[in-house]
Amino acid sequence: MHKSGFVNIVGNPNVGKSTLMNALVGERLSIITSKAQTTRHRIMGIVNGTTDGTDWQIVYSDTPGVLKPNYKLQEQMREFSDSALVDADVLLYVTDVQDSPDKNADFIDKVRHTRSRLFLVINKIDLTTQSTLEDLVTFWHKTLPQAEIFQISAQERFGLDYLLRRIIEVLPECPPFFDKDQLTDKPERFFVNEIIREKILLNYDKEIPYSVEVEVEQFKEEGAIIRISAVIYVERDSQKGIIIGRAGAALKKVGSDARKDLETFFGKKIFLELFVKVDKDWRQKSSRLKHYGYDLT
Repeated sequence: MHKSGFVNIVGNPNVGKSTLMNALVGERLSIITSKAQTTRHRIMGIVNGTTDGTDWQIVYSDTPGVLKPNYKLQEQMREFSDSALVDADVLLYVTDVQDSPDKNADFIDKVRHTRSRLFLVINKIDLTTQSTLEDLVTFWHKTLPQAEIFQISAQERFGLDYLLRRIIEVLPECPPFFDKDQLTDKPERFFVNEIIREKILLNYDKEIPYSVEVEVEQFKEEGAIIRISAVIYVERDSQKGIIIGRAGAALKKVGSDARKDLETFFGKKIFLELFVKVDKDWRQKSSRLKHYGYDLT
C-alpha cells in the first residue's frame, strides 16, 4: 500500500509557517525572517518515507501570510493563500500564541468551509502559559469545530512527531505524485532568488525589502563551481542608491551573506555577481508580476 497527499500550510504572517514547513521537510526551502510578507510564492516540499510497512509521500506547500492586499503583488500573494484552501488533502491552519484570533475573519470563514481534513496548529507554545494556551484551545474549538488541534513549537521541534503521525494516518491511498528523489517543484534559480531576497529583508529597513524582486540572469555550473549573475530590481532610482550603499558597501554585504548560504544550499563554491536596476512600479503591473512568476494561470 502507498499513501500520498497534499498538505497545505496557511495562516497569518509571522506565525511560523515557513519554520514549520522547513522542519517537516527537513530542508531549508522557505526563507525565514521576523518581517511580515517574507514568503511571496507557494513553495512545495516533497517528503517520502515508510511507516509501519506503508510507503508514503507528503507534498507540503508553504504559502504567503494572509493579508488584505494594498497593491497587485499582494493580490497575487493572497491568491496563492486562497488557492491552498481548495486543493489540499490536509489543510494546516497555523496560528500562534501571540496571533490575533479575529484577524482576517473572512479567510477564517473560508477555512471553516474547506472540504479538506483540517488541522489547527497552535505554534510557539513555549512562549506562553498553560492557562493562556487552554483559553486558545477553547477559542479554536468553538471557531473551527471540525478541526483537530495540535500544540507545537516548530522552532524547538516540540509536537512535530505527533503531527506527522496524524498526517500520515489520514493520507489517502494513492501512488506518488512526484519522483521519489524530487525535493521540490521549484527550479534551482528560484532558491537563488529567495536566498538573495532573504538577505535584503535582513539588511534593509522600511519599504525597501518589499519593493525588491530578484532575477537570476546566469546560472552556470563548472564542476565544483557555480557562477551566478543576478539582478536586484527596485521600483525607484532612490531605492537603487540605498541598495548599493556608500561605495557599494551595502550591496557587497548582501552578496557576501547570500554567497555563504548558497554554498551551503548547493554544496559547491559560488561566484556571485549582483547588479541593481530599476523596474518602475513593478508591484502594480500585471505583466511584470507574471514575468516574475506571480501569475497563477
